[in-house]
Amino acid sequence: MRLVKLLCSISNPRSKSKTLFSLPSLRGGAISFFSSFSSSTAMDASGESLRRDLAGKQAAVDAQADAVRSLKARPGVSPSEIEAAVEALKKLKMESADIARQIQSSTVAADESSSSSGAAAAVGREAFRQAVVNTLERRLFYIPSFKIYRGVAGLYDYGPPGCAVKANVLAFWRQHFVLEEGMLEVDCPCVTPEIVLKASGHVDKFTDLMVKDEKTGTCYRADHLLKDFCKEKLEKDATLLPEKVAELKHVIAVLDDLSPEQLGAKIKEYGITAPDTKNHLSDPYPFNLMFQTSIGPSGLSSGYMRPETAQGIFVNFKDLYYYNGNKLPFAAAQIGQAFRNEISPRQGLLRVREFTLAEIEHFVDPEDKSHPKFGDVTNLEFLMFPREEQLSAKSAKKINLGEAVAKGTINNETLGYFIGRVYLFLTQLGIDKDRLRFRQHLPNEMAHYAADCWDAEIECSYGWIECVGIADRSAYDLRAHSEKSGVPLVAHEKFSEPREVEKLIITPSKKELGLAFKGSQKMVVEALEAMSESEALEMKAALESKGEVEFHVCTLNKVVIIKKNMVSISMEKKKEHQRVFTPSVIEPSFGIGRIIYCLFEHCYYQRPSKTEDEQLNVFGFPPLVAPIKCTVFPLVKIEKFDIVAKRISKALTTAGISHIIDITGTSIGKRYARTDEIGVPLAITVDSTTSVTIRDRDSKQQIRVDVDEVASVVKEVTDGQSTWADVMWKYPTHAVTPADEA
Repeated sequence: MRLVKLLCSISNPRSKSKTLFSLPSLRGGAISFFSSFSSSTAMDASGESLRRDLAGKQAAVDAQADAVRSLKARPGVSPSEIEAAVEALKKLKMESADIARQIQSSTVAADESSSSSGAAAAVGREAFRQAVVNTLERRLFYIPSFKIYRGVAGLYDYGPPGCAVKANVLAFWRQHFVLEEGMLEVDCPCVTPEIVLKASGHVDKFTDLMVKDEKTGTCYRADHLLKDFCKEKLEKDATLLPEKVAELKHVIAVLDDLSPEQLGAKIKEYGITAPDTKNHLSDPYPFNLMFQTSIGPSGLSSGYMRPETAQGIFVNFKDLYYYNGNKLPFAAAQIGQAFRNEISPRQGLLRVREFTLAEIEHFVDPEDKSHPKFGDVTNLEFLMFPREEQLSAKSAKKINLGEAVAKGTINNETLGYFIGRVYLFLTQLGIDKDRLRFRQHLPNEMAHYAADCWDAEIECSYGWIECVGIADRSAYDLRAHSEKSGVPLVAHEKFSEPREVEKLIITPSKKELGLAFKGSQKMVVEALEAMSESEALEMKAALESKGEVEFHVCTLNKVVIIKKNMVSISMEKKKEHQRVFTPSVIEPSFGIGRIIYCLFEHCYYQRPSKTEDEQLNVFGFPPLVAPIKCTVFPLVKIEKFDIVAKRISKALTTAGISHIIDITGTSIGKRYARTDEIGVPLAITVDSTTSVTIRDRDSKQQIRVDVDEVASVVKEVTDGQSTWADVMWKYPTHAVTPADEA
């Protein structure tokens, strides 16, 4: 596998030898949107002013949040007073988010590297990526789907080694989360009725803005075209004036906040055309990313291929809560396929139309988000990128997890616990901890109902890629499905002693309502009973002062007149034996394909052949995820060695160790290189009938082991009970000759 000699000599981080013509290592090299800013960049006066404004506004948000909590805890406070305080809090949060957006755009004023070094880095990243992808496709880790029919963008097939890596990643995910945390695993259908996704908001809001080539009809994602135009101008146009540079960087910063009209105006202003034909583009319009289908032969029942697995867990909450003994907290988990009809898929496995998600929904009491096992992760220290660092134009830095929770950087212990567990999961898979960071969502990225959100981002040749989202989604999802379905998705806390509380009692007079509304009586009654506490108290006050009130009945789609004798509204003191509440949910969501692709890049390296005239590809997978744990090679093709090889193969199979036998007549060095290229950690060479050698992929060192001990030694290393260094102490080394390597 001879590759073009690229760039200068560098030292391979995984090999003791010097790689003379290696592709450049990207470990820590890709420059991300946020981390590329220099912390030493002097901020102008307006930037400092914005930051002071944000600090003041955030202090006001915190103070108002405390006031809301205080009002809710104080007995006798009217619902309207609480509602007014909540509205004030929402307004302050919106103002804070607006300032954050301004700061975010101003921080994009940092310059890129000089054009020559920037170009070299871009060439290096592209060459590295191409080498990785070429190797992955040639060795059948994955390939474009329907290849003989020229393929379909955004769809990929995993080949034998890719399937094995994916299966190993998912098996470890189950071990690390489902088994160790005692989670309830479910498996729900991919086809989802429309009403479910209507309740979750996907039908109305799961969209991207799209433009079309006005002549060919080819579709493009509008924000991608604008972003690519701005980035290309910044990278290649040396004649840009400073004002134009600042403008283009500002556009990139606020891209996610642009309305369809603003996005269309920018596309026209910059003269952006269809990339393939240079034809004019249509105005941007929303495109729903879900694949629509119909359920049943009549076509009358609409449905969608699910865009995420989470909704299946939410709609089953009531049964799962009962299965768990009506106790909180508990977590449900699901691994399955999800579907998103991406407008213009790109970046290989990173943006596809069908993909595997592994999602956890951890249900917890909103008044107690502590976690009993938080102490297990509290001392972890890793790269975090809190919103304050992002808004101050700084880089991610190592932060102690316990301190981040104690200082309120991370909202609560349960969220912090899962961030720690995600860090351990990814690093044990083989993700480089120095190219992994946890980035907190900025105010303008957060859903209004979310308490806190973090993304596990992994750096690869495409930059920093979001691979896991860990969010405290509050009680939004369960409430949405409760309202739409009419089924209360709630939990209960039984009191040791009864508590006296004030409860709203709404008693419609069915007789009076029947006389007034006749056949519409039932819908009016239901609408009255469904009023919120604030609505009911406002109606009560109006009825007492005026004797009648206008009332909108949604199901009738009209306003009716309610008179004082038609409904009784009162606050009564009652003794309660339990508290009924809607649980909050902490949701870690894993994009398995993205994690696997980043793992491929992090584990890939090259080393020279023995003649140093070509580069050999190696995937340095940890044994945990390696597609095949070992290979068995008879040194030469003779019957007595073949018999020993088959005997070893049988012992490995009995021990549950995946392996292959290579009895081709190829030289042993070429056979080693062939298996190094698919990431096999150990190779067994049969060179006698009583003992064999075992070779380590990365160090290329070998030990000699009796035939009867081979399976146990391999299992010890591949199961993680011992390292290669451990077994090197136990067994005699075997001297490696030049003939042993390719």
